[in-house]
Amino acid sequence: MHTVVVFYQLRSLNRRCESKLARFAEQLKQQRENRVRETQLQGWRARRDAEQAEIEKQLGERREAIRLLEDRIRAEQHRVESMKGLSKILKGRAASSELDELGQRLDVAGTEEQALLAKLESIEQQEHPDTPGLSIAEKRSINFLIIAYAQHLYLQFSDRNLVALVKESAEKSVGAINYGNKDDCDRLLARVMAQVESMEKASDCVDVLKRRAELIAEHAVFQEDDDAVPVGGTVATVFAINANGVVTKSDANLVGENYWGMANVLGR
Repeated sequence: MHTVVVFYQLRSLNRRCESKLARFAEQLKQQRENRVRETQLQGWRARRDAEQAEIEKQLGERREAIRLLEDRIRAEQHRVESMKGLSKILKGRAASSELDELGQRLDVAGTEEQALLAKLESIEQQEHPDTPGLSIAEKRSINFLIIAYAQHLYLQFSDRNLVALVKESAEKSVGAINYGNKDDCDRLLARVMAQVESMEKASDCVDVLKRRAELIAEHAVFQEDDDAVPVGGTVATVFAINANGVVTKSDANLVGENYWGMANVLGR
């Protein structure tokens, strides 16, 4: 009975770590996706606005051309109407031809104006493009931070025997484990409770996580060029970074041994 109580407390602590890592990973991925999407939308809006501005410029030029043609046509019509006698006979045909030409040019300009208006409407009705998937570089960057946070959780366990028991509880059934007699179980339970309390108080600042992720990235090796998850053994060094920036190394293959359910949260 005492072993059962301790087992489920250990498993609860493991789930707490899994939940923290999963929440961190989800928030990080969402932030990156939003950032990529916003960058894409800004580019799309800039291209759309530039295209719209160019069409509006052409439309303004075309409308000015139409106005000038209409002025010329009215002036020519007035000139023709003002002709008398022999002048009308001699110059009327040329004037009529001039009016026909101006009318044709006005029709062409009007057609071009309508085409530009249609283009403008088409641009205004454009829908923003679908969100692109994250690049391999982005996925790797996210994964390095996820591994860095997993290391942060691991480093909260000053007792390496305890962290091993926590991990074991996620992999075995209660019937396969024996933690000793009542006194042994009480002592272990007290360690678990103390660990839960200390973990709730501990937190790595963003700068520490970023620095740890950089150190992880320096050693990471990938099997294929398009892999986002590094080979576990190449990121098996845990980096503890104190308040003065001093780095201390230890060995633990968190990726290879799937600490905190890491395989479920690393982006592929």
